[in-house]
Amino acid sequence: MSVFGVSAVEEDIYRHFLRNPDTPADDIHLRLHMEPDMAQHCLGRLYDLGLLHPTGTNELISPTDPEVALARLVDVRLHELHQEFQRVTRSRHVVDGLRAELGARSSSPQGIEQLDGLAEIRDRIDDLAFFARDEILSVEPYTRLSPENIERSRPLDLRCLRRGVRIRSVVLRKVLEDGMSSGYLRELVSHGAMIRFVDATTERILVYDRTAALVPLDPQNTSRGALLAHKSGIVANIIALFERIWDEAEDLAQVDAADDADVTCGLSQTEQRVLALMCSVGKDEAGARELGVSVRTYRRYVADLMEKLGAASRPQAALLARERGWI
Repeated sequence: MSVFGVSAVEEDIYRHFLRNPDTPADDIHLRLHMEPDMAQHCLGRLYDLGLLHPTGTNELISPTDPEVALARLVDVRLHELHQEFQRVTRSRHVVDGLRAELGARSSSPQGIEQLDGLAEIRDRIDDLAFFARDEILSVEPYTRLSPENIERSRPLDLRCLRRGVRIRSVVLRKVLEDGMSSGYLRELVSHGAMIRFVDATTERILVYDRTAALVPLDPQNTSRGALLAHKSGIVANIIALFERIWDEAEDLAQVDAADDADVTCGLSQTEQRVLALMCSVGKDEAGARELGVSVRTYRRYVADLMEKLGAASRPQAALLARERGWI
């Protein structure tokens, strides 16, 4: 029970009264081989935590029902953790104070920094994302995310969303054709991120809390480095560019609706992909991963397709689809 702030000795006393309810505490120190003062201190703590309570007028002690007691302790512990979490997320002033110790030569940048190489850019992005408080804006014209990129980005993105940081991102519509990338973006949307899609863009933008904006030196070759702007005028212009791109982009619901409306042979694009996967992959898990959906959703698509085709089995569905020229 230490996770709830209950010491091992206090837990031993609580367990004793669970086994022996409505008994006195006079000899508890003898039963558990401890000093009387320690026993009295522990009993006081257990009263305060609501794990024990007196019964009647004979100084007998009864334990609180474990389910009730632990539910109360969970609430108290979660409240403490929430307060600690808030203190940690408001700790930017600690970094600023430590930087001040370095003197003017290393003071917080107020103009434009040039970041050289991917390692330095990634480190600065991690720092900016970690301390973001309100909003992260981005335009990223990638067509797919590698498993390494997703593994690196997921904890940072989900951590920001859990803290209430608003994420607005614009990416290429083509990225939805990659199952793993599509699945990751849909995961972010399910956690509160706002993601929109455009058919084409060459802009690469990252803005943190409307005070720092990151753009590449060369949009065609991000490995050459990037510029990190802190000047309000420059940041404001970059934000204005982002908002224009954002206004022209479509959200995920609009894109999905358009895809479902674009049908061939009575099938949506998603259904065509499922049909192709039915014929090319062996296991549902592999098909679901490729499509970027859960196994349950993938199987529902398969069942709907078999019903449309009037097939009693998957092999028959594949045969009928080929006969009709659907694949």
